[in-house]
Amino acid sequence: MRLLSPHALLLVLSSLVSQVAPAQALKVDKKVAKVLKQVRPDDVKAHIQYLADDKLLGRRPGTPGYQMAVDYVTGQLKSLGVQPAGDNGSYVQRVRLRKAFSNLATTTLLLRTGAEAAVPLAAGKEFVLYPHPEEASVTLEAPLVFAGYGISAPELQYDDYAGLDAQGKIVVVVRGAPQAFPSTVAAASQDVLAILQNAARHGAVGVLLASRSAKAPLPSFKAGVFSVLGEDGKTAASRTFAPGIKALGVVNAATLHTLFRAAAADTGTTYSALRNGKPASLALRSTARLTNASTYQDLDSYNVVGKFSGSDARLQNEYVVHSAHLDHLGVGAPVKGDSIYNGAHDNASGVASVLEIARLYARLPQKPKRSVLFVLQTGEELGLLGSAYFAARPTVPKDQIVADINTDMPTIIAPLLSVVPLGVQHSTLAEPTNKAAAYLGLTVEADPEPEQNRFIRSDQYSFVMQGIPALHIKYGNKTADGKNDLSKTVQAWRAATYHKPQDDMSGTFDFEAGKKYVQLNFLIGYQVAQAEQRPSWNPGDFFGTRFSGK
Repeated sequence: MRLLSPHALLLVLSSLVSQVAPAQALKVDKKVAKVLKQVRPDDVKAHIQYLADDKLLGRRPGTPGYQMAVDYVTGQLKSLGVQPAGDNGSYVQRVRLRKAFSNLATTTLLLRTGAEAAVPLAAGKEFVLYPHPEEASVTLEAPLVFAGYGISAPELQYDDYAGLDAQGKIVVVVRGAPQAFPSTVAAASQDVLAILQNAARHGAVGVLLASRSAKAPLPSFKAGVFSVLGEDGKTAASRTFAPGIKALGVVNAATLHTLFRAAAADTGTTYSALRNGKPASLALRSTARLTNASTYQDLDSYNVVGKFSGSDARLQNEYVVHSAHLDHLGVGAPVKGDSIYNGAHDNASGVASVLEIARLYARLPQKPKRSVLFVLQTGEELGLLGSAYFAARPTVPKDQIVADINTDMPTIIAPLLSVVPLGVQHSTLAEPTNKAAAYLGLTVEADPEPEQNRFIRSDQYSFVMQGIPALHIKYGNKTADGKNDLSKTVQAWRAATYHKPQDDMSGTFDFEAGKKYVQLNFLIGYQVAQAEQRPSWNPGDFFGTRFSGK
């Protein structure tokens, strides 16, 4: 068994301690407590009903239905007295989306081993290449090296690139992380963007993600791959592009086995070493030559941004963000005769929560010390793109954003008795979270499904990547009958509803649970807005060290 270094052990222990530490009693001002009781489940329901109506056609970015959603939430914020905080004194921040396509007919990948003739692979069957968001035509020829998981984590004394020369080469990686990595760190380490950025730092010019299972289908890009363009026309946000990487692709398991045989290596031995935290990188003695042509469709979408200014002359220039994504999947393949993906739970419910949080702040006799931002983001379903753009290019000074409390599909289908605050173990946000939960009679649990990688799959992670402490509250396992099995109910619900047209108002809802989510997230944000000290990353935390240098 591979032992963790003392620093790595500290990361794991601090993660565990912050989740189970008892919360001190939260003292809530009588005026705040009075306002808190005014949350109405029917108001939460009304927002969801509008946003999930068929007439919005699933709120896909760039469509009239999404614009209707933008107009609705803008109108709601304006009616509450929320000040505009978008571009040029408006309530919106423009997000220029680029949809890129690759044509299989003009995509090629040839492998050459030693002096042997180059062998073409079958596009769509043995490999696919992601469209490039900046270069319409790419030709690349370079040696191949195997870089394990593609991870460099000095914080955990692990580096797939140690001793590997990747300069000017195409790196082949498999998705995964060592078993000893904490779940959130493992999830972040497997993020394609992180893999690309790390490859670029080591001088690589291309990345091929290798499937480990012969049954794993290759991705299809028929619907296009989205990125965000900046004002200079360059890529400003993307989950599949990093500067310096000219090509990203996926090869099937058989191709990886072929490459390993040419290098006189064994995949089984290699995978075993990787699982046990031992890098197994090597040169593959093969060269790849590829060509890729991309075409583009550009469109505008919008983040909605509003604010309440803080009441403290010194702290009002700092901001607490309450966020949720406004978009969903639009119109797609019919399921049981329905083709409109309404997104009632995902994420009309989260938007409803943020709007009702804004209503609570509006009702306060005195605003908190720090300013509060309400950010309804586009493009989450396209790869966290709206939040990535806002977090990197916010409409307020980025270093003055102290925290993000994100709400994404709170799953209000049963009474809310316990919660899982994703990411809270990494920063001092644990204290206000635990206090708020205790005040509302909620217990706090660790993530029951760490394999779902939920911490990096929603908009709070865009803020984390900018060094801003963030969290995302999900349901806990506790049920009214005293059992601890709500996740089973939710898993069954997800199988029938998640990302399907069935996520509409005809489904299961518990609007009292929606009310409690509003109260909880408000209380967390309010405490942060009132505190003298801004939230900070825990000492030695992986994300604090990686993204903010703290």
